[in-house]
Amino acid sequence: MVSGYMALLEKKYLDRLDDRGKEYVRFAMDGAMRMDCLIVDLLAYSRAGTASLDPKPLDLGQVVERALLNLGPAIEESQAQIKVSDMPTVAADATQMLQVFQNLIGNAIKYRGEERPVVEVSASEGENEWEVAVRDNGIGIPPEQQHRLFQMFIRLHGRSEYEGTGIGLALSRRIVERHGGRIWVESDGKHGSTFRFTISKDLASAARTDEDCAGQRND
Repeated sequence: MVSGYMALLEKKYLDRLDDRGKEYVRFAMDGAMRMDCLIVDLLAYSRAGTASLDPKPLDLGQVVERALLNLGPAIEESQAQIKVSDMPTVAADATQMLQVFQNLIGNAIKYRGEERPVVEVSASEGENEWEVAVRDNGIGIPPEQQHRLFQMFIRLHGRSEYEGTGIGLALSRRIVERHGGRIWVESDGKHGSTFRFTISKDLASAARTDEDCAGQRND
């Protein structure tokens, strides 16, 4: 509503405003837009911790494809090159896993250097879990700052450099931990970053969920 009325003010009365007045209107509209983004991200963070999980056998390759489709404008604008290796099927909530990949791949594109962004998504198999990696050739993250990344509202750069609310990585951590995994970052601070997270190889929980749902439908 605030954004709407400020847009009307700018449209109908712009010729009556001096330069300072026009600047105030722009500040108000920018503040309203940032507040809208913050509220949306806070709701997503809250739901990630309270909404019931719906773990089912999930092809992470298909999740990555959907994330890339949603990130299409950013990929096109940056001319990013995305490389996706074979991905496993895991027991996970589709909506929440999509949020994780969108955040990690979106950040890899956003925090790019002067070179064309190159993002590699891969997975390696462990004894009891899969380890998923999102590697980029971006600006990197100083080692002394890496422990702060997954906290709420943490931003390593000003809004004039990169947009965002500082919630995306905290949201990703919450989702990964609800799935019983862990998430971390590796970077020397100069030559890109690699975000990694783990997820169990056990599909039994998803199978049990499907059986329970089928029983409820039969009842």
